Amino acid sequence: MPPARPIPREEPRSRYGNPPIYEVYGVRYHVLPTSYGYQERGVASWYGEKFHGRATSSQEPYDMHAMTAAHKTLPLPTYVEVRNLRNSKSVIVRVNDRGPFVDNRIIDLSYSAAKELDLIRDGTGLVEVTAISFDPQPASDRTLRAESSPPAAPSPVNAQAEVRDAAIFVQVGAFGDPENARRRFSQLRDSGLAKAFVMEDTSRTPALYRVRIGPIADVEQYDALVVHLRNIGITESHLVTE
Repeated sequence: MPPARPIPREEPRSRYGNPPIYEVYGVRYHVLPTSYGYQERGVASWYGEKFHGRATSSQEPYDMHAMTAAHKTLPLPTYVEVRNLRNSKSVIVRVNDRGPFVDNRIIDLSYSAAKELDLIRDGTGLVEVTAISFDPQPASDRTLRAESSPPAAPSPVNAQAEVRDAAIFVQVGAFGDPENARRRFSQLRDSGLAKAFVMEDTSRTPALYRVRIGPIADVEQYDALVVHLRNIGITESHLVTE
């Protein structure tokens, strides 16, 4: 029998697991005041039988067969949609735990959620996490959006959509000045990243010059690339798909 699908709904904050600041392994984490507008791409992992029945950070028992997840900073509980960037399969999970406290990992899925996304065999995968928020839009965010008027983001691909392998890249800068893009590109190539390139995005006016690396084959390659970028002083990057 497939696991029950969680139905997103507004819930009060858990009495447990929501301190403003907490520390694990010497690293300090700040719990987000709201889940509104949260979206991030990165690496998902999963946890299973070893933790089955143990108390989560919210003090709910962990059920490896439920559609749940752990996150370091989202308020507990929060519903999120997790999309596998490789095959576009997606699931909705309820975040009720803290973690994963491993470098370069953004979410830890239950066994059943990982199975739905085809992540069990590899243990990890490149994903997009989008909060399904019932929190009000912050006033500062409303002002910013009204002033900038960005184009609407495309809706996440539904799990029933056609499954296909997507090309995944790491973007390390988007510049209005092509000379700035050229300098970033040269920095990458001089450090040995042969897969670096500049893409001129003419869908915007004026055009943007996006500096990217890839395609990325798997999480192992992504992890190594993140370390390489940090070593040459680049700490801001994000995953994009084609």
